[in-house]
Amino acid sequence: QVQLQESGGGLVQDGGSLRLSCAAPGRRFSGYVLGWFRQAPGKEREFVATINWSYGGTYYADSVKGRFTISRDNAKNTVNLQMDSLKPEDTAVYYCAAKYQPAFHTVIDSEKQYNYWGQGTQVTVSS
Repeated sequence: QVQLQESGGGLVQDGGSLRLSCAAPGRRFSGYVLGWFRQAPGKEREFVATINWSYGGTYYADSVKGRFTISRDNAKNTVNLQMDSLKPEDTAVYYCAAKYQPAFHTVIDSEKQYNYWGQGTQVTVSS
């Protein structure tokens, strides 16, 4: 069982920035694919970004491309989501997800393929 913990959410103004982090205490992310998803009120959860920890490949939803950056911190064993130029429509609960996939260089944008999920962290962007 992998327990994921998100942090870094909060309230920010339109155009501002936030940095989310995802950690798994007691575990290393080597061999995992990590993803960030979000769910706004009244909407289904949607894909945001993903990274293959071992090979470094990344992929983004079109809605965040050029504004968000997913990265890994080997020293801290965290996956981070730097969110810049935030918009009110980015308001949502953001979830970190993980899947152990050591043999493949691929990334994953489908939430159905992830095995482990965090509890989520709220991001609110005011206009």
